[in-house]
Amino acid sequence: MIHMAEIKLMEREIEAAVRVLRSGELRQGKECERFEAEFAEKVGSRYAVTCANGTAALHLSYMTILEPGDEVLVPSFTFFATCSMVVMAQGKPVFCDIDPETFLIDLKDAEKKITSKTRAIVPVHLFGNPCDIDRIVTFAKKHNLKIVWDAAQAHGATYKGKDVGAFDELVCYSFYPSKNMFVGEGGMICTNDTQLYEKLRYMRTHGQTGKYYHTMWGLNYRMTDVEAAIGKEQLKRLDEMLSVRRRNAEFLNKRLAAIPGIRPQKVTSYGEHAWHQYSVIVNKEEFGCSRDALSKQLGEKGIVTAVHYPKGVHQQPVFKEQDEKISLPNTEYAAENILSVPVHHGLSQSDIERIVEAIHEVRQEF
Repeated sequence: MIHMAEIKLMEREIEAAVRVLRSGELRQGKECERFEAEFAEKVGSRYAVTCANGTAALHLSYMTILEPGDEVLVPSFTFFATCSMVVMAQGKPVFCDIDPETFLIDLKDAEKKITSKTRAIVPVHLFGNPCDIDRIVTFAKKHNLKIVWDAAQAHGATYKGKDVGAFDELVCYSFYPSKNMFVGEGGMICTNDTQLYEKLRYMRTHGQTGKYYHTMWGLNYRMTDVEAAIGKEQLKRLDEMLSVRRRNAEFLNKRLAAIPGIRPQKVTSYGEHAWHQYSVIVNKEEFGCSRDALSKQLGEKGIVTAVHYPKGVHQQPVFKEQDEKISLPNTEYAAENILSVPVHHGLSQSDIERIVEAIHEVRQEF
């Protein structure tokens, strides 16, 4: 859902989209090429490849590195596509637990699950919180693994002063309407590897290396020039939007951390969070009521909340045929107790203060 405050700021995006519509050149073309170049320059990657959406970005990335039966280490506390696209690329997701404070993949748990078939690891910069990239790169080199970074929620997140999009091998973004940057639907893959770049470009267009000449398997995962034109304008505003989100999150961190039973997501050391979502763990015993009760009460006070995510992916029905019962206690606890409150750049200071006041009020009522 796009916030009304955002719509008022979208005049340049609307003008850009109308310009492309009038040109009649709608499919992936010059606008996409320009968007790729500008996005790559912004994040510091060598290449960027537009595609249809964030799910397509993941699917294409997995297709470039996986063989049938390859195992991929994935955190279970993430959006479904992180794991489901491994299956669609004929791989096998191996579910890993998360760190209870950062909500990011637990490498100690991941290491226990490495086998001779393990091919890759997929760290998720969840809610915009950057992973400990140095540790993950060291881990991947130790076990000879490829890395696919899921940065669908991490536009503008940094690690040690470097944008998360600049790291090897593949970094996947989404431009879905709820994201910090959005174009309607759309995705982007960043890479520093020339061979991967060339392969991705062909695979997103039916594996076509020349007109009606197909040298590899591929799909129709192209972005439209209309979306790319919107994305170029969004990119110009990204720093401004992130600045407001970070200011809002800083206020929430200071105020909510003082409320018993409310534990905000811990930001990674040396990381700069992008705050796609602002999420807290609600401890029922300390706070006085459950996550769901708090969400309901806040809704009655006019504050919209959300739960990302109510189940670990390993708990989804489509994975019920796993060979053994999977137990991921930190993932399952987070799924039962996590709650996201507004942090977006359309909020005023009084809006942010009202969120904190409302949570205080609910605690007093219980």
